[in-house]
Amino acid sequence: MTDATEFFSDPSSKKTPSGLRLVSLVVIGELLILSPVVGLLPQMWHIGFIVAGVSMLSAVLLVVVRGIIADHIAQQVVKTMAVFTEQELVPCVIANGQGDILTANPEARTRIRAHPGNRLEQCLKPMFANPPAILLRLQSRAEIYGKAREEVVTVGSTIPVSVFDVGNGRFCWRFHLDAPGQWDDVGVPVITEGRNGTLLRVNHAAIRLLGQRPDRLQGVFASEPREKDNVTQVQTAEGMVSAAVYELGRSGTVRDLLVLPMEEVDKNSNGTSFADLPVPIMCLSPDGRILEVNRLAVKLIGDVEPGQTNVDQIMQGLGHPILDWLTRTAAQEPTMRSEFLRLTRQDKEVFVQVTLARVVNNGQVSLIAVLNDATELKTLEAQFVQGQKMQAVGQLAGGVAHDFNNLLTAISGHCDLLLLRHDQGDPDYGDLVQINQNANRAAALVSQLLAFSRKQTLQPEVLDLRDTISDLIHLLNRLVGEKIRLILSHDPVLKPVRADKRQLEQVLMNLVVNARDAMPDGGEVRIETEVVVLNTPLTRDRATVQPGEYVTVKVIDSGVGIPADKLQKVFEPFYTTKRTGEGTGLGLSTVYGIVKQTGGFIFVDSFQGHGSEFTVYLPVSTHAQQGQVEKLPSANTHSARQGEGVVLLVEDEAPVRAFATRALRLKGYTVLEAGSAEEALRLLEDGALNVDVFVTDVVMPGMDGPTWVRKAKETRPDVQVIFMSGYTEGAFGDSGPEITNSTFLPKPFSLNQLTEAVFQQLN
Repeated sequence: MTDATEFFSDPSSKKTPSGLRLVSLVVIGELLILSPVVGLLPQMWHIGFIVAGVSMLSAVLLVVVRGIIADHIAQQVVKTMAVFTEQELVPCVIANGQGDILTANPEARTRIRAHPGNRLEQCLKPMFANPPAILLRLQSRAEIYGKAREEVVTVGSTIPVSVFDVGNGRFCWRFHLDAPGQWDDVGVPVITEGRNGTLLRVNHAAIRLLGQRPDRLQGVFASEPREKDNVTQVQTAEGMVSAAVYELGRSGTVRDLLVLPMEEVDKNSNGTSFADLPVPIMCLSPDGRILEVNRLAVKLIGDVEPGQTNVDQIMQGLGHPILDWLTRTAAQEPTMRSEFLRLTRQDKEVFVQVTLARVVNNGQVSLIAVLNDATELKTLEAQFVQGQKMQAVGQLAGGVAHDFNNLLTAISGHCDLLLLRHDQGDPDYGDLVQINQNANRAAALVSQLLAFSRKQTLQPEVLDLRDTISDLIHLLNRLVGEKIRLILSHDPVLKPVRADKRQLEQVLMNLVVNARDAMPDGGEVRIETEVVVLNTPLTRDRATVQPGEYVTVKVIDSGVGIPADKLQKVFEPFYTTKRTGEGTGLGLSTVYGIVKQTGGFIFVDSFQGHGSEFTVYLPVSTHAQQGQVEKLPSANTHSARQGEGVVLLVEDEAPVRAFATRALRLKGYTVLEAGSAEEALRLLEDGALNVDVFVTDVVMPGMDGPTWVRKAKETRPDVQVIFMSGYTEGAFGDSGPEITNSTFLPKPFSLNQLTEAVFQQLN
């Protein structure tokens, strides 16, 4: 069997001929060139031998030049890699295939004594039992796959080693001596001692305390800690200080030591009190009883009774029961060293990171728990997770709505075409009406998805909320029923807001319906409006309302209320506390989407058994509305007018294109069809072709709607344009909808809406 050390051979020797072979080729080439001079060969062979000799010498020269270039490139690669490795926080080495070190970063030179010219395996002997075998295994995989990684198990620890091939027989090695998950994530000093007092790891807190990264334990402690009180003198950046030393864990000859600096104590004192330790810390029994707790821990977790209080009474595990974790740690079974736990405090939500270690005192096994306030960290994590979830669901909702709107356009459109050929006395008329009504219901559900994902088309206008609510009050009274009383209260100097009236009515209806469902036995719903002036930012519920003037709309009920653990989930899509079939879970998420798209904020306050209060903040409008959006054809238009003109219809969905073509031709228009923007531009190359209006989808494969329309308008600037899309806001992308003589028709649309939109554009 080949020894591992024989593996490291120079790969370049296998690809480039050796110097001896090159010299042989040069000699042969020269002999071929000089052979005609000797005169031993026929005259007809002279040119052939000379050509052969010159070719051979040229080949040798090409090989030499190629080798020089390759060597130069390899050197440049090594220099470039060296620049990057200098910034690495872990030992990083670049070596050739034989294991010779070409360059090493400061961490490698300091911690594993790796210097250019040394052998890598020699530098690793103090850490690993058989470095050549490890290097052989990893380098073999790196040559095949380009990179390799392995967790190398040593006495008492695991060191991740990674390598990747940088080309030309060079390899970059990284040694993660401070593997994450050891003690770097705690804010107390911890050092790891190996054989003969060698320090294997020193966490960041210990480096800050000591002012350096010592190599041996003797450079840290002036003397061995006394067993009675574990106190000794420690050499720190500020000189000698007293410190309490606790053994957190031991594996073979490796042990983790917790070093806690102490304040100066009375010389007559027998030791330092556990309560004076400068970090929150507890001593626990394996069954979870709190044996000791210091002052900082009490400040964090609240009052406890040592010997009486069990840790599972004051903390809750996020993944598994706390007592199982304590039992496994005390039994030295493999388990997580650090866990995030939630305190059972009633006044506020607090998370703590608990780092657990097993200790043995006088033959009794106990557990040391170091606490760290992780409330802010968990809050940021919750915000990030919530943001990612809302973004993902929003993208899904927008994509589903786009495709579904195309289907609904084709379904409702062809249904409209069938209704034109059937009167009310026809047996099929009722079925067609049912299809049409259910298609409209599906369109309303898609509209809710678009509202949640903030991708709907808004038609903002300046509104007086008193008038808006007054117009809606009759419908709201019918929604709440007879057992519930609806009360309005307006600010006498209410200022206007800029919003989409239809969408704002949807917000009010959803909030009132939600209040009604919270009062099955009846009650009172109050709608209050008020002008609020914020002089400083208002921060709550992970949102910040900037200073300014706002109109608030409050919907207050006296219902059952919302449990505290569900309060932050009410705006999430598809989340509902109602029984199956009673709600879609989209009501409040739709409200949230509309309010946010309008530029406002919504908050909820609730106490279980005492009702809920939803507060909507809408910015006050400071100027009259500009650029009023052109009104689209109403959905309840029962008949569209006949027209005339040439329409270029561009739609990639064949069913939608077929319906729109038939609908427009029925109303007297001449229709030219195109399945893509490129096809439409080819049709317009005919200068004799007269087109009055473009009806085009926005999002299409290849060139999108606004882009091709701009190109077409370079030669036909007066043509009217109707954009249609299953997407709405954001459908135009970066190109923007700023195109003259254009309007927007959202899908799904009916036959009458389409033909009326074309009629209005042409007239």
